[in-house]
Amino acid sequence: MAQRIAGLSEDWLAVAVGFVIFFLSVGTLIGLDLLGFAAAPKTWIELGKAVQPVSDAYASLGAWGSLLITFGFVLVLMLLAAMALGVDVGKFALRFTVIFWLSYLCWVLGNYAYIAATTPADLEKFGIGWSLKLTGESGYLIALLLGLLIANALPKLANWLKEAARPEFFIKTAIVVLGGTLGIKAAEQLGLASSVAFRGLAAIIEAYLIYWAVVYFVARKWFGFSREWAAPLASGISICGVSAAIATAAAIRARPMVAVMVSSLVVVFAMVELLILPFLAATFLAQEPMVAAAWMGLAVKTDGAAVASGAITEALVYADAAARGVVYDKGWMLGVTTTIKIFIDIFIGIWAFLLAYLWTRYIEPRQAGDKLVFGEIWERFPKFVLGFIATFLIVFLVALAGADYAKPLSAGMNEANVFRQLFFLFTFFTIGVLADLRQLWQEGIGRLAAVYVLCLFGFVIWVGLIISWIFFHGVQPPLASG
Repeated sequence: MAQRIAGLSEDWLAVAVGFVIFFLSVGTLIGLDLLGFAAAPKTWIELGKAVQPVSDAYASLGAWGSLLITFGFVLVLMLLAAMALGVDVGKFALRFTVIFWLSYLCWVLGNYAYIAATTPADLEKFGIGWSLKLTGESGYLIALLLGLLIANALPKLANWLKEAARPEFFIKTAIVVLGGTLGIKAAEQLGLASSVAFRGLAAIIEAYLIYWAVVYFVARKWFGFSREWAAPLASGISICGVSAAIATAAAIRARPMVAVMVSSLVVVFAMVELLILPFLAATFLAQEPMVAAAWMGLAVKTDGAAVASGAITEALVYADAAARGVVYDKGWMLGVTTTIKIFIDIFIGIWAFLLAYLWTRYIEPRQAGDKLVFGEIWERFPKFVLGFIATFLIVFLVALAGADYAKPLSAGMNEANVFRQLFFLFTFFTIGVLADLRQLWQEGIGRLAAVYVLCLFGFVIWVGLIISWIFFHGVQPPLASG
């Protein structure tokens, strides 16, 4: 058994692992492609074309070479983390190996064209007439379902995997890496459309100050949930799904089960929204393209599902406009959706800090008469959020410093994003592995789902639509030149 490093929390370890991935990825700034070997699944119809290295510079590795090196790299990082935490490295290595390959299999299956293809162009490209249009993020849902199957049908295997099943550590590491990938997108979008960015920022501040308070009230007063449950649920529904639920749970020191259950619901309902909202937007908002795009960003949870919804909505609205003889310049609707999601993601860190302060100052204060000590807030504050902010700011500021930096940074963040998605997969798979449905039912997952349905479809979606209309009504994409 390895000796745990004194004073090292899982939070700080997630920051360290995320930083390793991040700083290797920015090697592209000095011409070093250090993570281009990453095995990235693509939407596929032929299995032999399902996986390839993310960088063309590593194309000679092929699918299996890329996969094996990716596995080896992640395994080394995880073994170093296990040693730092004082975990039995041998047991961890074997169990994590199973987690890696089962999770990756789910990712590949989630990218099957009949599941993941979203736009008419995708359907034409793969020669198929229909698709579930769930995007490659459906791999997360498949991983969750597989984990649930193992937990409830193969409890001995689930118990064996627990040594390496650490969903909180996985998601925190992913969020640190996510900061960099969002940083380059923010720089690109702000540079192209500052007015859209301003409108998006104003919209999300107004929307989420309304969303969070109402969901929290409903969960507490109408359904009788404790603060421990109501706060992560409000963040999960209001801000940005899984990442917000995890950050909030950490800030208020909720039990791991709370974040697990809320995250599970977020994934399921994001897929439901993805299947419904783009078609409603295209039907009723064809004359207001930017309103439709903003609505996708404000209403659909998880980054992938929201951006995919924006892409579908743009394809449908642009096709309708073209039939009327109006040809819009491509990408502006998707840019609005993406910009709003970026600001929402940034909002996670701010909100986690505010909740950490409020919980320490008012909800769980020190004994009467004692003064608030900043150290208490610092101890409770989720440190991985600082990692997220740091990677975001580094990329954002470097990208804004000069146009020559943008292209290599974008390539590096694209490579880092493969690992971010991998850690998200590990998160959902291990969430399932640790979720005994009988225990979840006893904990109240049925009532949680009821809160989610009532709040999401009762007012979150419609408030998002109203706010989108307020800020984007009358704003039109530019017409295509020529």
